[in-house]
Amino acid sequence: MVGGALLIAGLAGCVGSQTDTAPSGPATDAGSLPHFNHIVVVVEENQNYDRLVSAQDAPEINSLMQRGAVFTNYRVLTHPSQPNYLALFAGSTFGLISDACPQRLTGPNLASELIAAGKTFTGYSEDLPQPGFTGCFANGDTYARKHNPWVNFDTVPASVNQPFSAFPSDFTQLPTVAFVVPSQYHDMHSGPVSDGDTWLHDNIEPYAQWAVNHKSLLVVTWDEDDGTTDHILTLFVGANVKPGKYGEPLKHTDLLRTIEALNGLN
Repeated sequence: MVGGALLIAGLAGCVGSQTDTAPSGPATDAGSLPHFNHIVVVVEENQNYDRLVSAQDAPEINSLMQRGAVFTNYRVLTHPSQPNYLALFAGSTFGLISDACPQRLTGPNLASELIAAGKTFTGYSEDLPQPGFTGCFANGDTYARKHNPWVNFDTVPASVNQPFSAFPSDFTQLPTVAFVVPSQYHDMHSGPVSDGDTWLHDNIEPYAQWAVNHKSLLVVTWDEDDGTTDHILTLFVGANVKPGKYGEPLKHTDLLRTIEALNGLN
């Protein structure tokens, strides 16, 4: 268990933690948590909360917010990108304050925990040139390793590092937990919000609809904001999710802790 407090107020039958603390034990009885066959986490880039919730150029994001649980007080840990991705995946920034590449890191992480528990993990990165690729950039820098934390750990097999083209159209073939990282153009880092929103609609909306009736969950979050407020959008859509707005103070380690708890990784 490498995450922080539980972030589950938007899930039926569960009570979210009101704390924002260092890693601790479960905030509620694991037996009260819903079971998800699949969890897909999409990580977007560099947009603040206010920009997105009022966006006229993001109909898909607005639709997901209307159908899901929106966490209105979710804050980034730091800047720039890389330490936030590491915190979301492994519960620590590892002391990094830059996007320096490559990194070789040790310690537990979400993938190693899932695998040890007999479950599965895959990270899908758009524009990753081939499975297991360890380079820092590819495809004109639209792929960036700084957004791919699982490649940094020797405890994570290279086979889980996949291009987004490997994301299955038969969603029953998804791993227990999947991370999806769009390219630097489609994640709103180097392209407009409208294009990132269209990418979400075209590539993730089918799963969002499927998840509701198939005991599965979609999480959409942003690694960081644009450097103005440290306030980012994070939302849940899927089975057992209570649509609405939830205001407990949260951060990436809390999202990680929640994914761990939903999979019995205590």
